[in-house]
Amino acid sequence: MSGPGETTSRASKGGSKDGGGTSPGLTQDPHAVREAKVNNLEAAIGHEVRAFRKKLGITVSDLASATGVSLGMLSKIENGNISPSLTTLQALSRALGVPLTAFFRRFEETRNAVFVRAGEGVELERRGTRAGHQYNLLGHIDNNTSGVTVEPYLITLTTDSDVFPTFQHDGMEFLYMLDGEVVYRHAGSRYHMRPGDSFFFDADAPHGPEELVKLPARYLSIICYPQQGRTG
Repeated sequence: MSGPGETTSRASKGGSKDGGGTSPGLTQDPHAVREAKVNNLEAAIGHEVRAFRKKLGITVSDLASATGVSLGMLSKIENGNISPSLTTLQALSRALGVPLTAFFRRFEETRNAVFVRAGEGVELERRGTRAGHQYNLLGHIDNNTSGVTVEPYLITLTTDSDVFPTFQHDGMEFLYMLDGEVVYRHAGSRYHMRPGDSFFFDADAPHGPEELVKLPARYLSIICYPQQGRTG
């Protein structure tokens, strides 16, 4: 890892230098396919009860003993053949350790999307705006199902822009250089970014463009942090 004042294009300590291979911490399959949302309420509830039970590694008999609901009734619930009463759902939620609303998630949950045409991003004022940094928000989804807030920006730096290497905020940030060149500082290291370069970092450390090498410069900035009130 480079010391203060040293410009480097390599990843910081602990990261991949060539971008090859798969990190042991990356377990999600980007090509996975989930079952379609269930449109029948009884079937949706049954699907969730079975999924939560199997996640705990318990049998239908175990769940029957824990809830006082008969084995036959549980079998019908999991198969979507009957509509369980609120009392039964409360007993199931306690035994499975999930909120009552979790049983309806597959039935009522929506998936939102935002499409922004070229040049139509919403121009916003942020902390860097006072330094002449233009921010265009490329999309935003409130209360999404992931528990994570994502803010994708297109940032433009011009001859009217000042350097600003002291941004600090919660979460992680990803940069992708589109045009121009800047020297970007993160904590004690400096990175000379050219078109096609990317940078992923912990945004809690001081960071930002420290030297404007070739203008105008444009880069994508994607900031991710937990939704308020959700920590996991």
